[in-house]
Amino acid sequence: MSLSTAYYGSALYHLSLWARPPAGLAMAWPRPWPGDAARGAELAAGEFRIAGEIVRHPSPPWDTPTMRPEFSAGLHDFGWLADLLASPGGGGFYTAGEWTRDWLDQCDAWTATAWRAEVLADRLVAWTQHFAAIARDDEFRARLLQSYGRQARHLGRVAGRAAPGLPRLGALRGLVIAWTALDHAGRRRRALARFLREVETQFLPDGGHVERSPRAQFQALRYLIDAREGLRAADLEVPDPLRSAIDRAAPMLRFFRHGDNKFALFNGANEDDPLAIEQVLNRAEAKGRAPVSAPYLGFQRLQAGRSLVIIDAGAPPGPGLDRDAHAGTLSFEMSHGKDRLIVNCGAYHGPSLDWRATARATAAHSTLIVADTNSSQIWPEAGIGRRPNNVVCERAEDQGSQWVEASHDGYVAAFGLTHARQLFLSADGEDLRGEERLTGPAGQGFCLRFHLHPAVQVSLIQDGAAALLRLPGGVGWRLRAQGAVLSIAESIYLGSESFRKSRQLVLDGHVGSGGALVKWALRREQKKPVEAPADDGNGE
Repeated sequence: MSLSTAYYGSALYHLSLWARPPAGLAMAWPRPWPGDAARGAELAAGEFRIAGEIVRHPSPPWDTPTMRPEFSAGLHDFGWLADLLASPGGGGFYTAGEWTRDWLDQCDAWTATAWRAEVLADRLVAWTQHFAAIARDDEFRARLLQSYGRQARHLGRVAGRAAPGLPRLGALRGLVIAWTALDHAGRRRRALARFLREVETQFLPDGGHVERSPRAQFQALRYLIDAREGLRAADLEVPDPLRSAIDRAAPMLRFFRHGDNKFALFNGANEDDPLAIEQVLNRAEAKGRAPVSAPYLGFQRLQAGRSLVIIDAGAPPGPGLDRDAHAGTLSFEMSHGKDRLIVNCGAYHGPSLDWRATARATAAHSTLIVADTNSSQIWPEAGIGRRPNNVVCERAEDQGSQWVEASHDGYVAAFGLTHARQLFLSADGEDLRGEERLTGPAGQGFCLRFHLHPAVQVSLIQDGAAALLRLPGGVGWRLRAQGAVLSIAESIYLGSESFRKSRQLVLDGHVGSGGALVKWALRREQKKPVEAPADDGNGE
């Protein structure tokens, strides 16, 4: 047991948090984030679906010893409160109050997970947004306010020591909202100053969040909006740096969407609910369009006609910010209209460390892998070790055609090899060409992977020299390559967090005395394909 654990869990520390409880909150939140009625119905039926795991219990199992920390945090942060209140029939209002009362009975003293800075902050924000719905009688309202004040005081002591990245940003945004709701002007000003310093640290000049993930971008923008809405609810001025951060972050959230309005699958992201994404963008009140290039974040977009290509062309996030980082440097995804064609496998957030590592591996991404070795070293639980130190990217455009050329040195330490990738998209969006180059000593095997969305049908044609891809609407794309041997292999898709079988195209080769060069072209068929497939690969 650490000294801080012993101190925070002591009666003396609990006493130090006591103060006269407030008479009420100094704001009424005008527009809480809407809940999911279907998920609320599951909760009301005793089904808790949190962090990729399902636990069935008639009420929140606050203290179950076997719970994973991620599940426990998701239970104690009250992120489910909006869903429960949205459940059909109105019964969720009574249940929400009872479960909050139950939390006060069992958990209203420090414990390591329930009172962790970002968890506590999320809980206070949820209580602030839904205070009128859960505090229905005077006795319970007084208890809730007393606990709210104690938790805010503890948060003021620990928010700045939350883990770097999203946890710290979320904790400080919760502190701003708590002191605003409690009408402590001095503490609010100090909390806001700390929050704005963290915003400046975590948001890059192009508006991208330092964790380099669509999922992190979404959550970080929500935190910014929460802080702004809390200040507005109390009729306080919103600082210009906060407005500016929102105006820069919202276009970057648009950057990560495919034509189906869902997220590309990079660094811990799943597709996510397009309605939730749109709600965040609408509340951001920022009209900026998605940029074509995010040079500070290290991502690029090629977009022409109905085709969109999103490329990870940057270095992995730094230590402490890489909890969800994948070994997917230089990977790309491609969609045509609302249909996804080339994808990464997605992210796994459930209890299996093996599956989590598998989804984060280079082989789970549409890029080149040498000797079945990750381009960044994956730590099983979170974070990465060895990583590319030098990722270089250049972009060019000419009369609507677009090029991106990027390279990384993630294989130099182990094999002395540098991977360079060039992608070209024609002005009509119907011709994507790639060139993969490995520079360095001979001898290693490599494979270039193109993971396909489960809705894509694939077959080898021309005696295995090419592959034909069919989108659900019948549009065909033909892939040809030289410099490696083409085959079809099984794959898995985790875009919606559930396991779906899919296929991948694999180009296998070996590094020769002059390095290795693979050229490939993916072109749209001008009319509906009529060739009979040699291998039906719909993966369903």
